[in-house]
Amino acid sequence: MKISARNQFKGTVTAVHPGAVNSEVVLDIGGGDSIVATVTNGSLTAMRMAVGKEVIAMAKASSVLLMTDGQGYVLSARNILRGVVTEVTLGAVNGEVSVQLGGGAMAHAMVTHEAIASLGLEKGQPVMAVIKASSVMLAVPA
Repeated sequence: MKISARNQFKGTVTAVHPGAVNSEVVLDIGGGDSIVATVTNGSLTAMRMAVGKEVIAMAKASSVLLMTDGQGYVLSARNILRGVVTEVTLGAVNGEVSVQLGGGAMAHAMVTHEAIASLGLEKGQPVMAVIKASSVMLAVPA
């Protein structure tokens, strides 16, 4: 599969929580990291989603937010993945920040120059990659 979504996490379904219209799918992506995706029930059925199924979770780099200090806050985003900045690549308008997650997977975020400066993002810095469950897409083999 070729797709422009920079973040691709291979995982195994550990739970499916059906709702009236949407369902939550929880994936283990290794090393204690998990990702939650919200999908329609139609997609859940079409993908034959079940516990134990191997899937790929995807999110565009523009959907990944970075946080350096979350103390004292509770976020509505379901996915808060801890890691360390491995690279900051500056572009004309934005920069791309690569984050090595604790479980070994990589997350990539598109961040404005202002945010890179104000957060002091640099190689070796601990950060949290934040991704809303509704921004996560799932793929399974046909």
